[in-house]
Amino acid sequence: MSNAPLMPMATAVWLVENTTLTFKQIADFCKLHEVEIQGIADGEVAKGIKAYNPIISGQLTKEEIELSSKDGNRPLQIKSTDIEISNDEKKIKKYIPLSKRQDKPDSALWLIKQHNILKDSQIARLVGITKNSVTSIRNKSYWNFNNLNPKDPVALNLFTQKDLIEAIEKAERRVKREKKQKEKEKLAQQINN
Repeated sequence: MSNAPLMPMATAVWLVENTTLTFKQIADFCKLHEVEIQGIADGEVAKGIKAYNPIISGQLTKEEIELSSKDGNRPLQIKSTDIEISNDEKKIKKYIPLSKRQDKPDSALWLIKQHNILKDSQIARLVGITKNSVTSIRNKSYWNFNNLNPKDPVALNLFTQKDLIEAIEKAERRVKREKKQKEKEKLAQQINN
C-alpha cells in the first residue's frame, strides 16, 4: 500500500493554505507534481476542492509539520496508524429487477438438481426466496413446477461463485458431522447389545 494521504489533492490544498512548507515537500507528501502544488497556490488548480486537514485525520502531527517547515530538505512523514481496515463486506441485499425475479425458482431447481447436499435454508438464502418455496420445489408441489427450467444462478448473477462454493463446503462439513454422529450412535448401540 502506498503512503499517500487520504484525498491527496484536498490535503495539498490545506497544506498550501496553512503551512510554510515548500512545494516540493507538499508534492512529495501528497504524491503530486510540484507544478500542481504551485497551481494550487496560484489558485489555478483545485478551485472547488475543500481543504482536508491531515492533522485532524491523524495522518500528520503539528510537530512533524513544524520540523519540516524549519528544514526545507526534510520530507514530511505520514503518521502510521494502527487502524486496520477490514475487507469484510457487509451483505447488502441488492435489488433484483422484476425480469430476474422469475429466475429465482429456476435457480433453486438447478441448485437442488446439481448440489442436492445443500439444505433448503441454504438454497433459500443464496437465491433469495423463502424456504417454503424451496421445499415445495424439492417436493415438486410448487405451484408453477411444470414451467420451471433449471438455470445456473451464478450465470444469472443472483450470487457469486464464491458464495456457492462456501455454501457447498458448509454443507459438506455438515454431512461429515452427521455421518460421524451416526457412526457414534451405531457404535454405542452395538456396545449396548
